[in-house]
Parts: sequence; C-alpha cells; structure tokens
Amino acid sequence: MKVVITGPTGAIGMAMLQSCIRRQIQVLAICHKGSKRIKNIPSSPYIKIAETDLSDLSMAGQGIDEKYDIFYHLAWSGTTGEVRNDMYLQNENVKYTLDVVKLAKTLGCHTFIGAGSQAEYGRVEGLLRPETPAFPENGYGMAKLCAGQMSRHLSGGLGIRHIWVRILSVYGPFDAESSMISSTLRKLLSGQSVEFTPAEQMWDYLYSEDAAEAMLLLADKGVGNKVYVLGSGRVRQLKDYIQEMYDITSEEYGATGDIKIGAKAYADKQVMYLGADISELRKDTGFEPEVGFGDGIRRILCIICRE
Repeated sequence: MKVVITGPTGAIGMAMLQSCIRRQIQVLAICHKGSKRIKNIPSSPYIKIAETDLSDLSMAGQGIDEKYDIFYHLAWSGTTGEVRNDMYLQNENVKYTLDVVKLAKTLGCHTFIGAGSQAEYGRVEGLLRPETPAFPENGYGMAKLCAGQMSRHLSGGLGIRHIWVRILSVYGPFDAESSMISSTLRKLLSGQSVEFTPAEQMWDYLYSEDAAEAMLLLADKGVGNKVYVLGSGRVRQLKDYIQEMYDITSEEYGATGDIKIGAKAYADKQVMYLGADISELRKDTGFEPEVGFGDGIRRILCIICRE
C-alpha cells in the first residue's frame, strides 16, 4: 500500500507517518510550503516530502510519476480562534478539499479519506454517531460538513471510494503548543498556575497513535460513502483529565505549577458534552483504542522534557 497525506505535521499526521514507517508503507507527505514543522518529519526512505500551498494543491501532482493507493486529507486552514468564523477562508477550504480529490485521481488513488470534525454536529447532549443530525454553529463546522458532502459527490463521479471521519479531541506529541493539554503540561512543568473554567464538560480524548491506527484501518476495512466518528468512546468530566495531568506532573516530574479550576467563565455557546459512539468504526474495522489518557500524557511529557 502507498499513501498520500496532506497536513502530515500535526498530531495525527505525525503518528500516521511513524506508523507507516514501522509498516514499511510508502508515503507522499504534502506539506505547507515553508512550514517550520517539516523538520519534525522523520528521515526515512519510506517518506517523500512535497511542499505546496493549499491554494496550489491541485498542482501538487506535477512531476510525480509514482502512483498511490490511499489519499488522506488532513490539511485545513483556520482551525482555531476567530478565523473559525472567517466564512471566506473556510469556504476556500471546501475548494481545497475538492482540489485534492482531483489530485487523488491524478495520483491513481482508489480511496479518499477526509478528516472531518465534531464541529459538524454543533452542540449535542449525548454520544455522537454517524447518523446524528448535523447542525454546525460556526464557519469551521459548516465548511467541514460541506467539504465532506461535496467531496463524496465528486469522488463518486471519479470512481474513488470516499470515507469521511468526524474526529473528536485528539491529543499527542506534535499537537499545537496552544492546545489545552500541551499548554497545560508546559505551564505546570515551568511552575506556572493554569486557570480553567469549572470544567464540568463531559469530554472524550483520543491519543494520536490510536487515531492514526484507526485511519490506517479504514484504508483496508472502511466502507465506501460512510461517515465514521472517531474518539476513544470513553467520556469523563474535563476536570478529571485536568486533575490527572496535575497529579502526573507533580508526583512523577516534581512540577510546581498548580491548577485553578473555576477561575474563568465558560465561553459563549460552550460545548458541554463531547463523546463518540465508535460502534460503527469498531464493527467495520475492529478498532480499539489502546492508550489510556494517563499513559498518553506520560508519553508527551517524555518528549517535552527532551526538548
């Protein structure tokens, strides 16, 4: 099997690259031109790097004579902060998704697997399922929903198997330093106080290696034209995750930082329940998460402390 991955330098992409190297799978890693994170990609005969801008994705196959089997589209612009509601930017992401479907065809891929988001659903009280009605509340979620639907239609016309994966909260090495888990760990290790809301949200966290395993399983066993929800399938209060991070950093690493739960107010339209029903994913692929939250945190800390 030979695969293409856009956006390979994030938490899921890097875990996928490492898994592909172990499995001796050839990868074409399509990276944002000039990205400082390219240096994190491991040097391997199984990985070929191509640099391009999202706006030039349709041209990324020029000069590449090799044919590939599976196309993973993880890249997306404007995933955090106020730009999630930049409707023009998010609309461009839909076009880029259609561009990469055509690129997948050019490169000979028979399967397109796109990274959707829980934001497609909006606020839901209960576990998210593929059939859960989608009512996104921000431009990012709207664009993800549209990209999934349009790329499915385009893929069908091109004879490409299409799979859309609505991903919940994935954490791991190479996650953005501004993410809740990464920033909290770094602040605790440096002796800072970290302020939180009451953190009563029910949440589902999945370690990046497990997310990568699910994505790779879908290449072989995923059903065409299906939507899957990707999470751990286990839901806990957010403050329990925070407390576990504090306990591990203080007891095992001697960190002197502290946590202040309830020091901040909830954001407007705060999602209070985020959990995945992974029964369809489990049934079709046999996927089972293997890394517990605490073990995942310890793995991240090992990497942070080596930096």
